[in-house]
Amino acid sequence: MQPRSVDSPVSRVAFVSLGCPKNLVDSEKMLGTLAADGLKIVSEGDQADAVVINTCGFLEDSKEESLDVIREAIARKQAGEIKRVVVAGCLVQRHRAKMLEWAPGIDAMIGVFDRDHVVEAVKGQGSEVGGQRSANGEFFSALGTEHSALPRYWIAANALQAARDRKINTVGLTVNGADGKGVGYFEDDSNRFRLTPRHWAYLRVSEGCNQRCAFCTIPSIRGKMRSKPLDRIVSEARQLRSDGAFELNLIGQDTTSYGYDIYGRSDGATERRPGSDEERRGDLIGLLTALNGVAAEFGGNSGGWMRLMYVYPSNFTDEMIDAIASLPNIVKYIDIPLQHISDRMLKSMRRNITRDHQEALLHKLRERIPGLAIRTTFITGFPGETDQDHQELVEFVNDFGFDAMGVFQYSHEDGTPAGTMDEDPDLHVPGEVKAEREAELMLTQQKIAFENTAYVAQQRSQFDVLIEKPAPGGTNGLATSGVSKGGALYVGRCYHQAPQVDSITFVQSAEKLAPGELVRCTVVDSDGYDLIAQPTAQV
Repeated sequence: MQPRSVDSPVSRVAFVSLGCPKNLVDSEKMLGTLAADGLKIVSEGDQADAVVINTCGFLEDSKEESLDVIREAIARKQAGEIKRVVVAGCLVQRHRAKMLEWAPGIDAMIGVFDRDHVVEAVKGQGSEVGGQRSANGEFFSALGTEHSALPRYWIAANALQAARDRKINTVGLTVNGADGKGVGYFEDDSNRFRLTPRHWAYLRVSEGCNQRCAFCTIPSIRGKMRSKPLDRIVSEARQLRSDGAFELNLIGQDTTSYGYDIYGRSDGATERRPGSDEERRGDLIGLLTALNGVAAEFGGNSGGWMRLMYVYPSNFTDEMIDAIASLPNIVKYIDIPLQHISDRMLKSMRRNITRDHQEALLHKLRERIPGLAIRTTFITGFPGETDQDHQELVEFVNDFGFDAMGVFQYSHEDGTPAGTMDEDPDLHVPGEVKAEREAELMLTQQKIAFENTAYVAQQRSQFDVLIEKPAPGGTNGLATSGVSKGGALYVGRCYHQAPQVDSITFVQSAEKLAPGELVRCTVVDSDGYDLIAQPTAQV
């Protein structure tokens, strides 16, 4: 590969996006901004002038992964393969004072509130050292005087400061939530350069969180909860549907609390029937109602899937349950991270909820929303977790039977209450114990999941399947009754299978299927977590 001339202007940009779906939306927006400026987006394997790395800093493992990618890019720059390395996202926001110590050679940095400066960062516009924020002095002194030439950076301390920098009136506004005076999510997520397949997308409804769980770093990185105004969500949803996205996955750190910060709380007695977007109530019920209406614009009850992710259990109301049950285009699927079931652990984690409350909610959801699929996640090895706490969780998982479940080993994070607890030898759970507990929980869930898929196949259940792509490797490893009639094998998903986190459905079809096509299928077999199906018309 020929060395790149450092004097020529940047015209080709490669992008690496790490971390969660919220981070992916940020990456897509930055890519859209770069493309709108005329810069060419290329893959990492192509010759790029600059590389942008949107980092994750949520957990220690994600920090190390991000640093590995950054150092690899810096090595490429030193070898003359690229000219600039720009680092953005959560790791920058959380550890801005240490970034140049960990990875000397970064050319520009962008915090989570400042992604609109990505063009300046990539092109290297402006020659002044450092950024333009009030934190510059603190940042510079933390790095030490040996850093005589800092890279340019844009790292606002919080949303209010970022809003003021953009001349947005913040007088009387807060980011405390539930008071109807929040600054709101003022950034623009429209016109993204999407990295997801054309037929599905993420739709961010809020950013930040007010819950203050003991283990979580999100409030210190992303700040207090800020809801995106309803009219803008509706507009973005229409744009994504017009662009071919049949499935919109609604994301935020706490989607249950949507709207409380900018609209305040509303009760059932004050609800107004939908008229214009502005007349709809500004909470989760109003949001789901409005998005159900957007889907209906594109085809009635089959106008799209609106999937609710990251639901927080303590704020879930009966009205919300009724809305999900009654709105046809809202997918009967809920992702509700519970983290634990032991009252001791829930209290230590500062979840502000009890086992009884969580159990009552889960049973109510299943009783009142026919066919509802429930996904959850748990943390194992939290400081102070005993064998009794763990066994209580295992028994609960076995008894309730979640449709999908993930387990994370507790990660020590400095600056969190749980991190302080973990430094106490009497509370610390050793790594080997965490691994054993994770394995037991996942084996318990595996048994449930395998039994569920086998039962669905036995019943020859029918589902609408959203086709993703041709299956890599054809029918290898799937020599079952469902794939013995020729044709081609495709990967798809039923309504109870969210993208990237859940199981999949293999579809054997004698006719060619296209990504994004919704096909009525009959389940004919199962393969562990996954289903095997055929188009019902071909069975």
